[in-house]
Order: sequence, then structure tokens, then C-alpha cells
Amino acid sequence: MELSYRTIISLLLLFLSSSITITITNAEDLEDPSSSSSIISRFQRYLQINTAQPTPNYEESTQFILSQAKSLSLEAQTFEFVPSKPFVLLKWPGSNPNLPSILLNSHTDVVPVEHHKWSHPPFGAHLDSLGNIYARGSQDMKCVGMQYLEAIRKLKASGFQPLRSVYLSFVPDEEIGGHDGVEKFVDSDVFSNMNLGIVLDEGLASPSEDYRVFYAERSPWWLVIKATGQPGHGAKLYDNSAMENLFKSIESVRRFRASQFDLVKAGLKAEGEVVSVNMAFLKAGTPSPTGFVMNLQPSEAQAGFDIRVPPTADPESLERRIAEEWAPASRNMTFEFKQKANVYDKFGKPLLTATDSSNPWWDLLGEAVKKANGKLGKPEIFPAATDSRYFRELGFPAIGFSPMANTPILLHDHNEFLNQDEYLKGVDVYVSIIKAYASYVEHTRKEGSKDEL
Repeated sequence: MELSYRTIISLLLLFLSSSITITITNAEDLEDPSSSSSIISRFQRYLQINTAQPTPNYEESTQFILSQAKSLSLEAQTFEFVPSKPFVLLKWPGSNPNLPSILLNSHTDVVPVEHHKWSHPPFGAHLDSLGNIYARGSQDMKCVGMQYLEAIRKLKASGFQPLRSVYLSFVPDEEIGGHDGVEKFVDSDVFSNMNLGIVLDEGLASPSEDYRVFYAERSPWWLVIKATGQPGHGAKLYDNSAMENLFKSIESVRRFRASQFDLVKAGLKAEGEVVSVNMAFLKAGTPSPTGFVMNLQPSEAQAGFDIRVPPTADPESLERRIAEEWAPASRNMTFEFKQKANVYDKFGKPLLTATDSSNPWWDLLGEAVKKANGKLGKPEIFPAATDSRYFRELGFPAIGFSPMANTPILLHDHNEFLNQDEYLKGVDVYVSIIKAYASYVEHTRKEGSKDEL
């Protein structure tokens, strides 16, 4: 059978394209999963999954995490304490299940983005010429979740076998309070049966060469102050109008905020050690088709404040200040908390994790970081809120730590990025930490793993 020239060329092109496909596929199959390029590639794949609130793609992120667990031969469970909000729990069983376990916690959701304000697509995981990986979640906190997994990959490859069981939790909705995630998890039988000893959770990037580490965090109090008064003509001057009373309160709040901020500016206290107050909204006026009625003084006015209270503060004193100075009933004012997180644990103690010799996990962390050629900075109170508070409320020690040194703090900011070298160093830091924690034998349930024992 004779073939035309055109047919021969077509068959040749088909053969070449097939050969190229086979070659590329085989190259991917043969790539060393422990190589730096493979580690970075997996990080990028996780970052490319859009899990931004309010519509996070939890289905895709869950499947990705489960695929990583399978590749590492980790036990895996998925729960939905609330429908469509999957909670993934992985386990690397220890040889001595009587020893309290280790929990490595991370959240899968991220905050929203303003796409037009980014220099690179926020879910593209672009790697630039300097080695910076741009993506929402690169610092907060998909980096840490993947560093846990990559550290376990290295430990397994080295033949390490943990004495303690190591759990990894990939949780939903931390960015909106964690109420349908960790808050429900710690109240479940699954959690009760884990025989927990220590929790590691997120920290913050450090602009210096020292890693930041957190033993507590400020509790969010979301306060709404409401003032009422007699409505009147916009030209009339009279006392105790709703707006006048609210302005007096706002000024009182401003003075208190300034006094706290001055302590930070003077270097007398860190940001996490003071009570912060920031106005979130101001609501007043009578709407009209063109905006607001300008010649009518309103009968009601409201202001909302985001207050963050450190565990070292006196919450009772702050509540008295709110009732007596910021929203006194004598000025026709009322107040309510939209959210008021605990400052004390269930045993009546401040929500903080010990940083002295009474907590062996703290010293183990410092030693492990040092072995990985890192250095911890001064223990800090996290300025915002994380899921750690739910563990601390039950008396469990929880440490906030994200190994990102020499890195600008960009969580929730435009152009969030993490350098690939810092990310890879963080993997090695977690290799050292997990190995130290999972090998620790002196601390048993009988001796007590909770802060109160």
C-alpha cells in the first residue's frame, strides 16, 4: 500500500507528539518527591486553590490534602460538624499510644482579596526572579499546613518512627471566628479520644532573623454603643441629643485608645500586651432618596468598636469603664457585645500557655529550633485571635509558631508573599520540632498535660 506524502507527515507528527507526551509523563513520575522543586510545586498547588471567604472551595482543598495524606500513608478522617465545612484530621500513629499526642493545627480558609490591587494574581502562586511566591495564604497560613506535611515526608524518608501519635488538622472557617470548625471540634468525642498533650498553631512572620513565638492572644470583644435622644430641627441647639452623647463616648474611647497606644510607641509594652480599641462603624441619620435628611437631628446613633483584650488585662475593670464612661445610662446610652470571647479558661485562669520550666514543650521547641539553625525571639501575645484560644480554654498548652524569618508581615495584605528559601527552611525547622516532640517520653498523662495540672 502506498502512502501519500501528506499521510506520512501526519503519521510522523502523531508519533512525535506521542513520544513527547510519554517523555514528559515519565519525567514527572521519576521526579524526586523530596527535591526542593517538588516541595515548592506542592506548596504552589495548595495556594492555587481558592479558599477565600465567604465562598471557600473546601471541596478541592480537602481532596488535595487527602491526596497528600495518601502519598504519605497517613491515616485520614474527614468530618463535617457543619454541612459543607469539612474538617480533615490526619494521624501518624506513635509506637506508644499511652503518651499524650501532638496536634499540628492549620486552617484552610483565607481572607478575601482585591484582585486589582495585586501585582500578581492572588491565586496564581507566582514565583518571581527573587524566589518570592505571591499568593493569598502564603503567610496565613497554608505555608504552615504544607510545612507540617513536608516535614513528615522527610522524617518518614529518614526512617523515623514517632513514639507519640502526631495529628494534623486542616480546619475550616478560622478567618470568620472558627465557630463551625475548631470550636465544635474541641467539643466532640473525636477530640476527647485524642489524648492530647500539645497544640502547635499559627504565628506571624518576623522581619528580623529571629522567629516569633506566641504563648497567648488577645480576646476579641465586639462592642456596639447606642445613644438615644430627642429628635429636633437641624438648626436647634440643645443638650443630650443622641449625636452629642455618642460624640462624648467616642472621645472617651479615643483618650483610652491613645493611652494604650502611647505605651506601645514608648516601647514599654508590645502590641499584644495592651487593650486595643478601633472604631469599626458609625451609624446615624435619617436616610433620604438623595442621601440623608440634613435638617433633622436623629433620635438614635450607634458606634461599633473592635476591642482586643490580652489575658494579662483586668476584664472586670474594662467592663466597668464601658458601663460608667463609654456608655453611661445617665446619658441615655446602652451597649451590647456582638462577640465577647473569654479571657479566662474553664478553670478561671488567664488564657495563656506557660513559658517556664513547668511547660516542657516550650523548652523542647526552643531546642529544636536551635538544632535547625534557627532562633526564637521573646515570647509574645498574639495581637489578634486564632483557633489556639479554643484549646487554651480547655487548659491545653498551645503555641503559635510560623517559621518565617526575614519576612515582612503581609497577612491579610495585598501582595502577600513568602520567599521559597524561607519556606524550605521552615520545613527543616518543623522536621526538628516534630522529631523532638514525638520522641519526648518523660511527659505522660499521669503527670498531666494540661496547664492546670
